[in-house]
Amino acid sequence: MKNKRMVIALGGNAIQSGIATAEAQQQALKHTTEQLIQIIKQGYQIAITHGNGPQVGNILLQQMESDSEKTPAMPLDTCGAMSQGMIGYWLENAMDEQLKQAGLDKQVTAMITRVEVDPDDEAFRHPTKPIGPFYLESEARKQMEADGVRFCEDAGRGFRKVVPSPKPVSILEHAVIKTLIDNGTIVISTGGGGIPVYQKNKKIFGLEAVIDKDFASETLAELIHADTLMILTEVEHVYVHYNLPNQRALKQVTTKELKEFVKEGQFAAGSMLPKVEAAMAFAESKPGRKCIITSLDKALEAIRGNAGTTIISE
Repeated sequence: MKNKRMVIALGGNAIQSGIATAEAQQQALKHTTEQLIQIIKQGYQIAITHGNGPQVGNILLQQMESDSEKTPAMPLDTCGAMSQGMIGYWLENAMDEQLKQAGLDKQVTAMITRVEVDPDDEAFRHPTKPIGPFYLESEARKQMEADGVRFCEDAGRGFRKVVPSPKPVSILEHAVIKTLIDNGTIVISTGGGGIPVYQKNKKIFGLEAVIDKDFASETLAELIHADTLMILTEVEHVYVHYNLPNQRALKQVTTKELKEFVKEGQFAAGSMLPKVEAAMAFAESKPGRKCIITSLDKALEAIRGNAGTTIISE
């Protein structure tokens, strides 16, 4: 069979299940790669992307706690790079182990990935993405007055710093990633949505921002000419009327149908909506492309059409 190319976007639960130790996260990734190896066995070329929310949040906390003249805290873009290296290293080890056990002669590599954004993106005027620790309102106001940063109240738990969440324009490493995949390498990249950067006067600058990992994964899938984008999350299906008596699982759905559900407000802005929007964008980017949204444990069955939600264009 012709090798099919797939970008697999791992959700946060694929890395961390409540315990933040390195050992616990590596154990979670062992289970994750046990599932991914089943897809590779079917002859798929895969590129893996992943979230980094809890990890980069902990790195930011560590930076703030140790901030001093001798050990100054690193900015958000650098913390994102730290999290990519850490998770990429864990994933490489876990995937190498599974490849050896399966007798598959394949190489795996992790790549620090920069994602280009437009510095004039409207998101920079309206920061919305909460990051870092929770503060009392008085502490947040003090920081806002001192540094000009923005804070917002987050789910009744306190105030958190908010940063912009611009849309990805391109991925600087996409040609290298594509070349590696063309040669049969499994590539781990675009962690946490990638490190947001912009270019000016032949220089590259990092930004204090967070890119949605599903939009970044969709951009990567287009740039490396993938056939399928698979977004793995905590639920088996995309649902309408979620958590209501008339809840219904979507199994195969067109982008036209999904757009109507979006207009109805069926998908939560902070969770399923960006996944659905990324899925529609990829399905409509080229005839024959599709997106699958499902849970990690149902990934192989979803590829076979027996689980998950498959999104196709008209």
